Amino acid sequence: MRKHTALFFVIMFLIGTDTFLISPLLPTLQTQFGVSTGHAGWMLGAYTLGSAVFALIAGPLSDGWNRRTVLVCGLLGFAVSTALCGFAGGFWAMCLFRLLAGISAAFTAPQVWASIPVVMPPARIGKTMGVAFGGLAAAQAFGVPIGSWLATADWSVPFWTIGIAALVLAAVAFFALPDIKPAASAGERTAILRRYVPLIASGKARSGFLGYLFLHLGSGTAFAFAGKWMADRFALPLGQIGTVMMFLGFGTLLGSMISSYAARKLGTATTAVAVSMSMVAALYAVMPHLTSLPAVTIAYLIIFATLGIVFPIVMGALTSLNASIRGTISSLANSTMNGANTLGAWAAGLLYVQFGGYASIGIFSAACLALSLGTFLFGGVLSPNADRAGRESASAPQAPS
Repeated sequence: MRKHTALFFVIMFLIGTDTFLISPLLPTLQTQFGVSTGHAGWMLGAYTLGSAVFALIAGPLSDGWNRRTVLVCGLLGFAVSTALCGFAGGFWAMCLFRLLAGISAAFTAPQVWASIPVVMPPARIGKTMGVAFGGLAAAQAFGVPIGSWLATADWSVPFWTIGIAALVLAAVAFFALPDIKPAASAGERTAILRRYVPLIASGKARSGFLGYLFLHLGSGTAFAFAGKWMADRFALPLGQIGTVMMFLGFGTLLGSMISSYAARKLGTATTAVAVSMSMVAALYAVMPHLTSLPAVTIAYLIIFATLGIVFPIVMGALTSLNASIRGTISSLANSTMNGANTLGAWAAGLLYVQFGGYASIGIFSAACLALSLGTFLFGGVLSPNADRAGRESASAPQAPS
């Protein structure tokens, strides 16, 4: 069983590394392809767009297929499309390959979550879920900096490395995992799509996902051009940008570890979210005006540690909306996150070029966090039931934004 746990961790680590890799590489890729700052963000947005759109259909479709086959095929597609990024001869080719990588990830990641309850004994399901979530956080702490350091040799090296690693993982998954045959008929698969209807009809669910959209829009916009801003403001080379990015990942890991403790210490999960999001909004507004790199690094560490506290609690609140369709809620949350990151990449480029650089991004992100918090509170999403669910969800490491 340990080999399955390790496999799921490494799969999510690779997907997380590939997701976040473009941000520190953005200045290098912009120069490589001769693209304007305003358009460079689409190298980020193409991946998240593909993942956002196909996450809505990948889960329901794959429920009728052998999950091992879907996982292996997803990894093969992910390996090829990511490796092709290293051969991209221009901006639009890179966007296409990033789009394909995002689509492949949308089919791969859900199979991890769906396979764990099948291949693991009941006593180890929760722990294995936590380990898989930890792979995403570890990607931001270690995978992205390692990718940045590899890129100092050549920008294409990290893409080739991830592609080769994913190819090896596909072979390992094929031999290590058993067949995971579908339990539903074709008619039941169609019914799965209708499970989105209760969420659309629920005012609390609409408020919850709107608030979740604003939360990721704010954090995603700020993250998208963080590497570009540090290169412009402090003249940092690629390797040093990766080092700073490591602190973002450490912050996420730290926050996810203390999320449950923070909720207990502040009395309720609602209070923890309100205090945390208010502090992050203030830091987003202030950080672009900091003049020293150590101060910026500390600010990023605090921001991502605080977001690491918020995300588990919010996810607990969302999944408590309807216990019978938690899988559908998770798919919609993943799609919402990637959709927000796609919009954030586009907004970051526009704001950075047209409206005063990173300072305008800081204000925009702060406003998004304020809107998110208001939507959660006035929509009744952070209720006493959500408090309990948030504390339970916070007991395991969660995915970074």
